[in-house]
Amino acid sequence: MAFVSTADLERARAFYADTLGLRQLDVNPYACVFDANGTALRVTAAETVTPAPYTVLGWRVHDITAKVRALHERGVTTLRYGGMNQDDDGIWTTPSGDRVAWFRDPDGNVLSMTEFR
Repeated sequence: MAFVSTADLERARAFYADTLGLRQLDVNPYACVFDANGTALRVTAAETVTPAPYTVLGWRVHDITAKVRALHERGVTTLRYGGMNQDDDGIWTTPSGDRVAWFRDPDGNVLSMTEFR
């Protein structure tokens, strides 16, 4: 099981379900639980969230360009990092050829997608 916190459970529920398309397994006053490709993701209510400056959740994808563009259409912005040669969609190609893109959830948590070579 993976965990991430939110200060606004309904806003996070909408993001993970509607924007990211994860299947909701449960919701209660304390958390929403989603199926994140076979791993349960528990989005837990917290009074405040202090986002980490690094990636807290990531997904393996097969067509990262299509996935990133679909997120852009839903209003999600990919993050850009200085010194990284990211393409127009915000995707970075690693020295080994893997491709990675980062974005934030509504609480500022850094999420990523990776297309492995």
